[in-house]
Amino acid sequence: MTAPLLSLSGVSRSFGALTAVDDVTLDVPPGARHALIGPNGAGKSTLFKLVTGSMRVSAGTVALAGDDVTRLPEPQRARRGISQTLQHSSLFLGQTVEQNVLLAAQRQYRSRHSLVPRRQAAARARARELLTDVGLAARAGTPVAALSHGERRQLEVAVALACEPRLLLLDEPAAGMSPAESARLVALLQALPESVTVVIVEHDLDVVFALATSVTVLHLGRVLLTGSPDEVRASAAVQEAYLGTGRGALFLDGTGPAHLEVS
Repeated sequence: MTAPLLSLSGVSRSFGALTAVDDVTLDVPPGARHALIGPNGAGKSTLFKLVTGSMRVSAGTVALAGDDVTRLPEPQRARRGISQTLQHSSLFLGQTVEQNVLLAAQRQYRSRHSLVPRRQAAARARARELLTDVGLAARAGTPVAALSHGERRQLEVAVALACEPRLLLLDEPAAGMSPAESARLVALLQALPESVTVVIVEHDLDVVFALATSVTVLHLGRVLLTGSPDEVRASAAVQEAYLGTGRGALFLDGTGPAHLEVS
């Protein structure tokens, strides 16, 4: 059996009397496309912060490829291969599309090499390759402020990939996107190499079920269910957690996964 790339064991985070993440245990194998879903306030974004190191756990352990990283700060975890996009854009709006990706690529090269001209050229070539991958090559010289919302989300993925992650965490990447933009995002993520393991937090269930090979449902900070997309669709407990109603409504109201087509 393949060892997990990301392993959480008994992970909890409390804020005084409030427990936002409660005893979460989860294994994500290499190459997976794993989704975290759940109602608002379920603890999804907090759990991401515990994985990246931007927030410390109150209890439990976080391991990456078998190495305990629980006490490592965020920069050291990033150097070990954890990259992320955030709910709110962290792009440099006054710079061009290419400059944003190039900055991330240069940081990656600088962490391993002095940035001699040969390395600068390699970083620039990598930036252009990533812009092609995310469909923004024609926008390389465009200021980020002039991009559409969907294009900015595509750019954020390129910036995250420039860090050469083993584990890519995407926090609501489809938020605010049109259906067409969401479909392009799914196609982009599906095309990533298996060397990049993806964990996504997303409210758009069309995106989740088009992309994910496995799904974890969080409710009130705890794992309600981890399983295949079909198992999640069939779960009465998941229906109850989302809507407080009987099964079926979540996926049969005209917004379910069958309605997203990715070309």
